[in-house]
Amino acid sequence: MYEADAGIEELLKRAGDETVDINWLADQMRIFVDLHPQWEEAIGRFAVQLAREDD
Repeated sequence: MYEADAGIEELLKRAGDETVDINWLADQMRIFVDLHPQWEEAIGRFAVQLAREDD
């Protein structure tokens, strides 16, 4: 199990049946990078992964 798995599980647990808008997610990712610029590359890669999920 990766360290990220615990955070992902907490997110799922807290969200319940709630859904999110892609614009909200993008804003949250930008805020995170503003606060933690050392994670910019990882967040960028994650965004590309999400964008290309249908490929």
